[in-house]
Amino acid sequence: MKSLLKMTWVEAKLFLREPFGAFFTLVFPVGLLFLFGSIYGNEPSELLGGRGTIDISVPAYTAMIIATTSLMGLGITMAAYREQGVLRRLQTTPVSPLAILVAVTAVLFGMTLVGMALLVLAGRLVYQMRFEGQLLSVLAGLMLGSLSMLSLGFMLAGVMRTARSAQIVGMVLLYPMLFLSGAGFPRELLPATIQKVSAFLPLTYVVNLLRGLWVGESWGQHTTNVVVLSVLLVAGLAISALTFRWE
Repeated sequence: MKSLLKMTWVEAKLFLREPFGAFFTLVFPVGLLFLFGSIYGNEPSELLGGRGTIDISVPAYTAMIIATTSLMGLGITMAAYREQGVLRRLQTTPVSPLAILVAVTAVLFGMTLVGMALLVLAGRLVYQMRFEGQLLSVLAGLMLGSLSMLSLGFMLAGVMRTARSAQIVGMVLLYPMLFLSGAGFPRELLPATIQKVSAFLPLTYVVNLLRGLWVGESWGQHTTNVVVLSVLLVAGLAISALTFRWE
C-alpha cells in the first residue's frame, strides 16, 4: 500500500508537470465556461429546458474532462510506459506493474474531480449556476462515466503498440466526440442529422447522464445511458485484457 501511495504521488506530480494534460483538464474547461458565459450569460432558455447555458455546461464540460483524461491520459501514458520498458522493469521489483495502472487511474480520476470542482466554483460564483440534483447521485454518475471512458483509454493502450500511435488514434476519437456529443456545446443546437450521428459516440451517453442527474432526474430516466456505459466498461476491460501486453 505504501508503494502504491508513493507511486500515485509521483504520477500526480508528473501529470501536473505535463502542460497538455494539466491545461485541458484544469484550465481549458473553465476558460470555455467564461467564454460562453460572457456571450450567452446564464439566463433560462426554453431551448435548454428552462435552464441557462452555464447550468448545462458544467456537467457537459465535466464529461469533456473525462474524455480528455481517458483518451489522452491513460491511453498514451500506459502505451508510453510499455514502450519505454517501465512496465517490464517493474516486473523485476516487488511492485506489480498493475500498481502503476491503478496509480495512473487514481490520479486521472482525482484530476477529473478537481476539474469539476473548478467548474462548479466558477459557475456558482460568477454566473449563479443552479444545481438541482443530488450530490451522491452525480458522483455515482461521474464514476460510471469515468470508468467507462477509462476502459476505452486502456483498450487504446492495448491495441496501439506505441505511444505515438495511441496519441494519434486518441485524438481522432476525441475531437469528434467533443464537438458532436454535447460536451463542447449543447446538442440541442446541432442539426437533427448530426444529433443522430452523435448517438454512436460513447461520450454522448456520459454527457446525457451527467446533465440529467445534474438537474435532478432519476437514474430510471437514464436506463439507456447506464446500459450503454456499462456495456462499454465491460467490453473495454475484456478487450484490454486480451490485447494489453506489459512489455
